[in-house]
Amino acid sequence: MQPNHLEAINVKLPLEESGGLYTVTVREGCWTAIEHQEGMIASSEHLPIHELSFAELKATPLLDLEGKVMLPGFVDAHMHLDKSYSLPWVRNRSGTLLEAIENYRAASPAFTKEMIRDRIVKAARNSASFGSAVLRSHLDVPVHMGRDMAMRTIEAALEAREMVSGIVDIQYFPMYFYDPAYERELGEFAAETLQMGIDGVGGAPHLSPQPETNIAWAFKLAQRFDKPIDLHTDESDNPDAKTIDIYCDYVQAGGYGGRATAGHLCSLSAMEHREAERLIGKMADSGVAAVTLPVVNLYLQGRGDRGNVRRGVTRVRELAEAGVIVAAASDNIQDPFHPFGRGDLLQVGLMTAYAAHLAKEEDMVTVLRMLTTNPASVTGVRRYGIAPGNPASFVVLDAASEEELFQELPSSRWVYNKSKWTFASLLNRYGVEADQTISQI
Repeated sequence: MQPNHLEAINVKLPLEESGGLYTVTVREGCWTAIEHQEGMIASSEHLPIHELSFAELKATPLLDLEGKVMLPGFVDAHMHLDKSYSLPWVRNRSGTLLEAIENYRAASPAFTKEMIRDRIVKAARNSASFGSAVLRSHLDVPVHMGRDMAMRTIEAALEAREMVSGIVDIQYFPMYFYDPAYERELGEFAAETLQMGIDGVGGAPHLSPQPETNIAWAFKLAQRFDKPIDLHTDESDNPDAKTIDIYCDYVQAGGYGGRATAGHLCSLSAMEHREAERLIGKMADSGVAAVTLPVVNLYLQGRGDRGNVRRGVTRVRELAEAGVIVAAASDNIQDPFHPFGRGDLLQVGLMTAYAAHLAKEEDMVTVLRMLTTNPASVTGVRRYGIAPGNPASFVVLDAASEEELFQELPSSRWVYNKSKWTFASLLNRYGVEADQTISQI
């Protein structure tokens, strides 16, 4: 059993404005004190974290971080856990979004519930090992291809969530695709899933021939069940793709500010600057949060361009400067939409810094907030962060500064969540606690 008391000295907290080093204290899984230090503390009682095995770490109440960075547990606000690691079964020769959608749909009938569940578990535990404490996953539920096929994904997702509940929290937002021909079936399916423990309403209205009808249906559903809404929005190189305009109208009319999220927003980067500014201002006024998915959009977008290739990453800096809450997230992991990735939000943060030109020293904290406090706000996580009274969920990284985090992408990480150490880099990626949780499958 791990001690219910933990104290760490010489802790670097990049999200604290005062800088310097801190002493932090945890009791019974909650932060009790965050105290600023006057310089480095020397203590023979506090053991250096990097010298401890995982078993020793679990038994040690007094730690010396020796200036290493501590961040609150990462929050990955936009993933597709059900599609993760499906690349061996589904390829994408053109590298385009449309082929990825078509090929995955064609392969979907062959995926059993167990296959989907195991992929979710694998992606979730990998993400947790890199320091993520909360994941939001969109789910593919093609009701028009058969209710049973759509429901197997829901059931797999709920089973997987229970299996990893000891190390990470997962939210689910099915991508309900409105089709008038299947309105009754879709409505019944959506109502049933939202009553089963699904967390919110997802979708991709820009792919619909009737995007406004799709958005209206999604909002009616969200309001009926009092659920947040998170839509894939304008994942397109086309500057005329502006479903965000309609989306904001519905958010304002329904009083959904702070409970509505738009993912991708690629077309903002393709359109004329003044029009993009108008739409960004409308997002800020209506309270729509943004999630940028740089690794996937850099891979998928601009496939038809020659020479000056559009790269698809939304206007991250302009959104943030306008007051829109912006998070960065993983999106897809080793599937036809993105053949790379591993669920490491620090890696995603580095790609965000590249794509959004956020490379100044002062930009590093901005990027870190896109992986922590901003997505925590987007996903509605309460009592988040390293502050007295909050649940203690954090990751220690083997770096001494914000810049070094992105320069080195340190592989040595120590993860604490759910009132215990769940991962230590010195033990083949996973600690005993995580193995015991997952081994029940």
